[in-house]
Amino acid sequence: MNTQVKRPIIGVALMLGAMAVLPGIDVIAKILGREGLPVLQIVWARLAIGALMTLPFAWRIAGPRGLWPARPWYHLARAAFLVSATFCFFLSLEWLPIADPVAIFFVQPLIVTVLSALILREAVGPRRWAAVALGFVGTLIIIRPGFADVNTGSWLAFAAGAFLACYFVMTRAISGRAHAMVTTFQTSLLGGLILSAGIWAVWVWPSPIQWGLFTALAFIATFGHLMIVRAYDHAEASLLAPLAYTEIITSVALGWVFFGDFPDGYTFVGVAILISCATYISMRERSAGRSAAPKAP
Repeated sequence: MNTQVKRPIIGVALMLGAMAVLPGIDVIAKILGREGLPVLQIVWARLAIGALMTLPFAWRIAGPRGLWPARPWYHLARAAFLVSATFCFFLSLEWLPIADPVAIFFVQPLIVTVLSALILREAVGPRRWAAVALGFVGTLIIIRPGFADVNTGSWLAFAAGAFLACYFVMTRAISGRAHAMVTTFQTSLLGGLILSAGIWAVWVWPSPIQWGLFTALAFIATFGHLMIVRAYDHAEASLLAPLAYTEIITSVALGWVFFGDFPDGYTFVGVAILISCATYISMRERSAGRSAAPKAP
């Protein structure tokens, strides 16, 4: 049983921090893809190098016996969802500017909230449902100009969002049962093992600069997702789901800086709605957390 004291405001802060840094992954992945490296290899590097980065920390926390998960099939399925989400999203970047797949990808917070209510039996009040729905409307406003030309990249981005929603819900179900660093290591390890079975068929030997980009990608992804795992230790999935919308802000900015993809007026309207939604949820949960007693799920 998870006996960790819940501090929702800490969960909110960790989730917002993760959403601010994780779009750096998309920039690096798009650059590497343009340089001819296979998407499967980029995903493999993100997980395999991430496992190496977190191994010393996980070893110190759990020892050698704690490095392999107690429920390997559950964690293997969870890692498979993360691999699938990452692969579909990176592949979508070959068809679309960064801001477009990120906007479509954000169907996942809505799916997380639905799954949290149906599977995890978390209480989702009408105000949270309204906030998630409003955030989804904001996402639709962002991608509305492209609805007439939905291509392969759009479907891949949608699939990535669905896969990541499943990963988030499974993360919530095991939160507090192991240290976040150990869980992060196990996910990277299992994901790397899944991909290692076929990576050599598409392997292209990277240059030293590309190895550096691989390392930077793995660092951002690993420690960004570590922040997400820690966030789920402190707050419910239905609370954190709407906050993931804030990733669009950094994504739009980086897409403009690195690739010249400047958003149009619809995007600014949608982003404003998303920010308002996330801010409202955070303030309301902080107020409620002051009077609510800590509880275990």
